[in-house]
Parts: sequence; C-alpha cells; structure tokens
Amino acid sequence: MASHKDPVAVLGLGRFGTALALELARGGTEVLAVDNRPDIVQRPSGQLGQVVIADATDADALGEIGIADFSRVVVAIGGHLEASILATALLSELGIRDIWAKAVTRQQATILSRIGAHHVVFPEQEMGERIAHLVAGRLLDWVELDPQWVFAKTKPPREIVGVPLGQTGLRKKHHVTVVSVKPENSSSYTHADYDTVLTYGAEIVIAGRPAEVERFVELQ
Repeated sequence: MASHKDPVAVLGLGRFGTALALELARGGTEVLAVDNRPDIVQRPSGQLGQVVIADATDADALGEIGIADFSRVVVAIGGHLEASILATALLSELGIRDIWAKAVTRQQATILSRIGAHHVVFPEQEMGERIAHLVAGRLLDWVELDPQWVFAKTKPPREIVGVPLGQTGLRKKHHVTVVSVKPENSSSYTHADYDTVLTYGAEIVIAGRPAEVERFVELQ
C-alpha cells in the first residue's frame, strides 16, 4: 500500500495535471511532472522539483524517467483518449500499485478501469456538479465522497437552533448528521456532539445521502 509520503508522478500537464502537481508539491509530496510538450513543461518548472519532457505513451521513455520506481502515478491526459489508454496500460504492465486516471466520459472511465486504473476521476464533471449545488441552493460547500454520500457546509435551519443536537431528533427525522460546527464569531471548526447548541450565525458540516442533504438544507 502506497504511503502518503511516497513520491507521485503526474503524466500530462494540462490545467488539471498542473494544478494537481502544484497542490501535491505545496503539501510536501515529491512530484515528478511529465509532459511531451516543451513549452508546457517550462511553465511549472520553477515551482516543481522535477519536470521532464517525455512521451507517456512510449514504454522506453517511461523506463528512462524511472516511472517503475513510483508507487503512485496519475494519468492526467484524459482529454486525449488514445494517449490516456496507452499510458494507463503501460503503467499497469509495469505493476504500478496505485494508478489514478482522469476521464472525460463514462465510457472512457470503464476502459481505463478495465486496463488497470485503480481510481478514475472526473474533475470537470465533479467540479460542475459541486458548483451547481452552490449556485442553486443555500449551500456554502459540497463534497461528494461517492454518489451515495456527501458532506455539505451550510447554516443551521431554525428547528435545530438553540436546542442541544442530541434533543433535535435530527438523524431520525432528516437522516443527516451534523459532524462539525464553526460557532458564531469563531474562525475554526470543532466537533459537534449531543450537547452542542447551535446559533443562527454558526456554520455546520452535515453528512448524508445527497437527496436528504438537499432536503435538509431547504429547511432554512
């Protein structure tokens, strides 16, 4: 199993790959960033430790940059179907233990999974869905762990303000759980428990199924 301290290789430096590589580096992860376009490679070179020009669909090129030494590799070239499939297949053949791949369509995701990707992500779709929830409702943030479970940041509805959470019957009535709260005039979140009493100015993080979370938020 890969450790969070293990270095990560990111193949493809489009917007998604570049943003991912930079964020990993900011978090202290050693990153090898790879792209076959010299002009693209130059852009993040000053912010990343290792940026190389190589063709991720060429087995010899991957060998030369030592890709087999990485336990985690991200194929961030989802917009180019053939290249994405070839790169993922090569990584699978090399026995990379943790392959992440970007997909644009469900069909592409199915193919990538079948040829060896352990995780497939849809960054554009997921971001679009998240923003849609924020624009359409009263949510402050929305994070989907999987299609059946989400975390959402919102304000507490009237019915649970001023009452200890343990007395609200929240989980039984609405099938959601308040997992964290940022009290009014506070700059940070803390655990929510049965004795927590919410005010109108507080922010809460709730967990539950998407439809039930959406219904609860509409109680405001």
